[in-house]
Order: sequence, then structure tokens, then C-alpha cells
Amino acid sequence: MTPAEFRRIALSFDGAEEKQHMGHPDFRVGGRIFATLGYPDARHGTILLSPQDQAFLVRDHPKAFKPAAGAWGKSGSTAVVLRFATRTAVILALEAAWTLRAKNAPPAPGSGVRARARRRR
Repeated sequence: MTPAEFRRIALSFDGAEEKQHMGHPDFRVGGRIFATLGYPDARHGTILLSPQDQAFLVRDHPKAFKPAAGAWGKSGSTAVVLRFATRTAVILALEAAWTLRAKNAPPAPGSGVRARARRRR
């Protein structure tokens, strides 16, 4: 996964737009950030997931996904090591983050990363 691919996928979701936050590109829907690129360096992205989706991705892709440090990580902020991340895993993660931010209500049961991964098998 390259930064350009990550950006292309993030912007492929309905209503997604690129802005900047803290000197890094971010991706928003409805004004709410669902992912960032380039933190702590150009080899990383960050995806704002639910803690449950984060646990699934960290468990199944431990080289690519890691909880962010501190309280951010505990609330679902997930670092992505781009060179280890597969396109499929990044699509699932970004879709889950976009869905979480696009709706005011919490995601419905069965709509998280794990459910989508099962449907794609």
C-alpha cells in the first residue's frame, strides 16, 4: 500500500473530502475526520475505528495495524504501517471508519469490519 493508494481509497467513499489537520492530510465525511495520512511519518496512516474493529484488524493483521498510543488508541485510533497493509484490509478499515463517522448513530450490529470480511469470503 502506498500513500497514493491510501488517499485514493479514502476519497472513493461518498462525500469524502481531503483537508489538513495538524500539518497532515486528513479525510473527512460530514466534517468529521475518519482517517489521516503521514503521521508519524510518510510511511503511516491513521484510521479512526471502533475499538471492536480495531481489535479485529490488529489481531488479523498485526504487522499492518497497531493501536495508537495512549487514550487515542484505546478509543479506536489505529496506526497503519502502509508497506505491510493489504489493499483489502485498508478498504475494510477505511469503510468501517467512514461508516462510523458518516452516521450520527453507532453502527448497526453486524456492520463492522468482521461482518464485511465474512461476507467477502
